[in-house]
Amino acid sequence: TRDPAVRARAAAVTDADARRSQPYGERTAAQRSRLGLPLLPTTTIGSFPQTGDLRTARADLRAGRIGTAGYEDRIRAEIQEVVSFQEKTGIDVLVHGEPERNDMVQYFAERLTGYLATRHGWVQSYGTRYVRPPILAGDISRPEPMTVRWTTYAQSLTDRPVKGMLTGPVTMLAWSFVRDDQPRADTARQVALALRDEVAGLETAGTGVIQVDEPALRETLPLRAAGRAGYLAWATEAFRLTTAGVRPDTQIHTHMCYAEFGDIVRAIDDLDADVISLEAARSHMQVARELAAHGYPREAGPGVYDIHSPRVPDAGEVAALLREGLKAIPAERLWVNPDCGLKTRTWPETRASLEHLVTAARTVRAELSGS
Repeated sequence: TRDPAVRARAAAVTDADARRSQPYGERTAAQRSRLGLPLLPTTTIGSFPQTGDLRTARADLRAGRIGTAGYEDRIRAEIQEVVSFQEKTGIDVLVHGEPERNDMVQYFAERLTGYLATRHGWVQSYGTRYVRPPILAGDISRPEPMTVRWTTYAQSLTDRPVKGMLTGPVTMLAWSFVRDDQPRADTARQVALALRDEVAGLETAGTGVIQVDEPALRETLPLRAAGRAGYLAWATEAFRLTTAGVRPDTQIHTHMCYAEFGDIVRAIDDLDADVISLEAARSHMQVARELAAHGYPREAGPGVYDIHSPRVPDAGEVAALLREGLKAIPAERLWVNPDCGLKTRTWPETRASLEHLVTAARTVRAELSGS
């Protein structure tokens, strides 16, 4: 399907549309004033455990065993539990936990024009985990808000900042079956503009921290060196086009996991995100050293907890990783977070791990204050 309005909008994009109105040095002062976060702020990547009860509720809704009102009551209750736990634990920037989302790509594809979702198109992701990649078959637009309602509801439950959570344009393409009648750069621009509308909606609703995840940025790097510069040019532009329309005091986060980040560290810089969180626990902060070697100037959260293991790290282990991270990234630019989302973990693991994470952050803050 071709939409003339979508194509005209994409054709009218200028370089200025993909650039923040102020440089990072000026933005960060405004963001720190607005958010009032402590040194070494703690957060999570976005998702909380997708329990059997949540999956059953979605299946019951699809089968007509419960109505929309009953399903939404279940989602509200889960968000209340997630927000309450984070507040009691002492996490600084909260998330709503994404209980309403089936998959980080499929959820958005089902709400954008131009995408088709399958009922039985299961594809193995890793291990015993399967997903249903959507089919990107036409021009992309956002007919209505996709995340604003639940993010705003979560924010109404707390005085602490709640992150809005979106999947970025490169990942939306990478984990879909994508039309082949036009360059992927053109399709990425359409997706970016649709997501830009969602970012604007979140900001208008009062969300001060917005995370746009791009875990597939490194994954889809061309194998042949000759194709890499062109790919990274349109991929980073698509991210900036998604995020560049916000005010200086709105903090933009991104997230990537489990990749050879050294291959794309310049592209990570080109995203111009205010904060990036990355996998680092298994490599003992290797990515922090790579960012430092590049001269990365913005804030970063190298992960201190490997979420793909059922093992719960104790507070001492997390603190040791934080101290390692501080050798590469100054304390005023270092965040404390897990490697990735907590969707695949159980609640007991999640509770213990995040409690230890907060304890470790407080311990290292005290050490820094004493020094």
